[in-house]
Amino acid sequence: MRISGFTFLRNAHMLGYPFVESIRSILPLVDEFVIALGASQDDTEPMVRAIADPKIRILNTTWNENIRNDLKVKGFVYGQQKSIALFNCTGDWAFYLEGDEVLHEDDLPVIRRTMEQHLDNSRVEALTFNYLHIYGNRLTQACSPGWYRREARVLRNTIPAWGPKGLFFTVLDNPKQGRYPRAAPCNARIFHYGWVRSQSQLDEKCRQVIKYWRNDSTSPDLREIDPQVLVPYTGPHPSVMRNWLPPATEPYAANPHHVLTPRERKHRWMMHLEKWFGLDLAKKHYTKAE
Repeated sequence: MRISGFTFLRNAHMLGYPFVESIRSILPLVDEFVIALGASQDDTEPMVRAIADPKIRILNTTWNENIRNDLKVKGFVYGQQKSIALFNCTGDWAFYLEGDEVLHEDDLPVIRRTMEQHLDNSRVEALTFNYLHIYGNRLTQACSPGWYRREARVLRNTIPAWGPKGLFFTVLDNPKQGRYPRAAPCNARIFHYGWVRSQSQLDEKCRQVIKYWRNDSTSPDLREIDPQVLVPYTGPHPSVMRNWLPPATEPYAANPHHVLTPRERKHRWMMHLEKWFGLDLAKKHYTKAE
C-alpha cells in the first residue's frame, strides 16, 4: 500500500498557518507529500524546503486571479490548487491536509490500519475524520452544527475525483454529474488551528483571500462569536504543536454581549434540537459507504 499526502500553500507564514507543523505531522504516515505552492511574498517556500524530507514534492503553481466569485461555486481557485496537488499523487490513497490542520501522532497507526482494512473494498471511496476546531487559544474549541464535525480527507486514488472548492471533494460518475464520495469512518482526529491567530494575522488573511469567496472584505473579530459555541478543550495537542501554540491559562472568552447573527440563531436552535433528540445536524460532504 502506498500513501500520498497533499496540500496547497501560498503566503502561509505571513498568514499565520502552522504549515510546517502540519507537514511534519503527516510525513511519518505517507510515502510522498505533494504541495501545490503558489508564488508567495514571504518565506513559505524556504521554510518548506528547510524541512529537508525527500518525501516532499513541490509543484510551483500560478493562481488564477480572474475567476469570478459571484457564482455558486465560490472558492473555486482553492479547488483548482487542491486539485493540482491531488492529480499529482501516485499512492493508493491520497490524504488531503490543509496548512492549518494537524494530525496527532497517536492516531497515525489507526489511520494506517483503516487504510489497509479498506484497501480492497472499492465501495469505500474515502475516509472521514473527527474534527477539533481549536478557537482563540489552546484551551478552547468551537462546537456547533455550524462547525463541521467530520470530513472526508482521504480519497481512494483510483476514482475520478476533484475539489470544486476549498473544503470538499466531488466524485464524477459521468462528465456532467458529480456526487460526494462514499466514506467509512477512520476514528482519528484532525486538529484545526485556523482560528488560533492574532487579530492582525486574521485581518491580513481576509485581505488576501476573502476575494476568492465573496465580495465583502470585512474581517471577522475573534471575540464576536456566539459564546455558547465555545467550550473548554482539556485534551492533549499534537506534539509538533508544542512550540507553536501560545501559552494560555484559561479558555478564550467571547464577547458576552455579542449580538447573534441570523446564521448563529439558526445554529443555536440546531444545537437545541441535537440535544433534545440526539441528532447530528452538522453538514456532511460525504455519504456513508454501505
